[in-house]
Amino acid sequence: MIILGISAFYHDSAAALIKDGDILAAAQEERFTRVKHDAGFPREAICFCLGQAGVSIEEVDHIVFFEKPFVKFERLLETYLAFAPRGFKSFKTAMPLWLKEKLFQKSMLTDFLAELEEEKPSKALKKKLKSKLLFAEHHQSHAASAFFPSPYEEAVILTMDGVGEWAAASVGVGKGNDLKIEKEILFPHSLGLLYSAFTYYTGFKVNSGEYKVMGLAPYGEPKYKDAILEHLIDVKEDGSFRLNMEYFDFATGLTMTTSKFDEVFGGPPRTGESQITQREMDLAASVQAVTEEVMDRMVKSLSEDYKGIENLCLAGGVALNCVANGKILKRNYFKNIWVQPAAGDAGGALGAALAAYYIHLNGERKATNQTDAMKGSYLGPVFDDSEIEQRLTAAGAKFKRHANDEDVVELTAKALADEKAIGWFQGRMEFGPRALGGRSIIGDARSPSMQKTLNLKVKYRESFRPFAPSVLRDDVNEWFNLDYDSPYMLLVAPVNDNKCKDMSEEQKALFGIEKLNVPRSDIPAVTHVDYSARVQTVHKQTNPKYHALISKFKDLTGCPVIVNTSFNVRGEPIVCTPEDAFKCFMGTELDMLVVGNCVLYKEEQDQKLAQDYKDAFELD
Repeated sequence: MIILGISAFYHDSAAALIKDGDILAAAQEERFTRVKHDAGFPREAICFCLGQAGVSIEEVDHIVFFEKPFVKFERLLETYLAFAPRGFKSFKTAMPLWLKEKLFQKSMLTDFLAELEEEKPSKALKKKLKSKLLFAEHHQSHAASAFFPSPYEEAVILTMDGVGEWAAASVGVGKGNDLKIEKEILFPHSLGLLYSAFTYYTGFKVNSGEYKVMGLAPYGEPKYKDAILEHLIDVKEDGSFRLNMEYFDFATGLTMTTSKFDEVFGGPPRTGESQITQREMDLAASVQAVTEEVMDRMVKSLSEDYKGIENLCLAGGVALNCVANGKILKRNYFKNIWVQPAAGDAGGALGAALAAYYIHLNGERKATNQTDAMKGSYLGPVFDDSEIEQRLTAAGAKFKRHANDEDVVELTAKALADEKAIGWFQGRMEFGPRALGGRSIIGDARSPSMQKTLNLKVKYRESFRPFAPSVLRDDVNEWFNLDYDSPYMLLVAPVNDNKCKDMSEEQKALFGIEKLNVPRSDIPAVTHVDYSARVQTVHKQTNPKYHALISKFKDLTGCPVIVNTSFNVRGEPIVCTPEDAFKCFMGTELDMLVVGNCVLYKEEQDQKLAQDYKDAFELD
């Protein structure tokens, strides 16, 4: 039974393909089109998935969309009626698109899918494909993506995001191949949209800048937490909540917040690219503290309501808040926690396919209770060395192809120890927002200058942004206050005290981001200002070459921790192909690029080509 899942038409469109419940392929459209957060029909992602499995669209048994457009339209209409006449401008903007396209998504999807097979599709093909179309519910897709790939036979499932059709949060229970949604919090009461409102207010882009707010939070103090709880959100003991819509404009307006919001927090929103001040840092710290409190109360209540179940699964955009996840893990409300690595809408494509197989078709499920079914989330395209060599040559690259992995691992480990910034392109591309050693930029975590170098000379992004450590799973508790699998970089934990360095009174008095340049531990490049780190545990079973690299680095330095950040520059999606990797390498200050077993050094490349790529990135 082959099932294709699709998410599209909001943000982060994606496709996923499963066969008899086994996940064969999954990828976001943005990686192919190079349009960040691409919301269009995921044509390229679907073609990749079909090609990876060696099947045509006609050979797919079912095609599942990740939400129900008619129910979403019902919510839109009811919301506008409830707030009328406020929001007419937004209503007038939204209606033509819905009436022209979104209400007819079944026909539109059929047309797009048929065009994958025939340039001018026949009516017979369209009819055949239309008969295969199914529609899951948005939060059902999230819940299915969280539970079915998890290692658990039984689990409580919590999903939280902005909004789907009506639900903004849901609680379900999964057992075997069964999943039932038991509770929901409905729009407009949304923890995800509360966080997005502060994302907008602090000057970042909604649906993409939320993780910047999370990264900015440790620089501030939660001075506005009480004001948020007094004016914006009413949180009950069990974590359920209601927003005060007098302060928000997302339901029917064209912005996230109202003038009353400005009054509470002392002025208008920060404009993008303007100087970040202590106010933004304190606002970020405050909404992060509220988010953690809501999630903590909710998970505690769920552990009491479902006493016989010791496992918790998380998905939805809020589940990407790895700081909150780490704190929930420490509270031990549930014995085990598993977070879907593609927790946002991209993961809905996978969840929709899995929901169809297990819930709709009653497919057999075999949970291992040892490892999950995501295959390390390495579910995207892969290129062998011959193809890599051909592609790099055509791009004008100068490189040496080495005979074996061992030589490449040793060369790269030595370069890391010499504090080189390295592009690392290996195996299958990751599914989800995190680079996990497939499409990564890596560096020496011990270097006091590496974080600043990568942010300003390679990523071209805000200097406050923290980097994650990749650490061998066997060594994680020696360096971090964590002894738990975190393969998807979705848990934040403190650096162990014996690895930390105390800050002087003078250093403590530094303003916000100035603290960034103060070495805070033996691995300063991955230690945030609050002595925390977003940990990725590296496992030999899922990524043997990356594991071998860090092991070799440990042999050379005694340190089993390296810097890992996504292989891209600001405003660009993570690289997908060898050509993407070469372009990013040439357009930045990276010292070295390793693509499969092909090794490139910056000083050996055509400098005219380097300038061309730098100019291209600057224009973006």
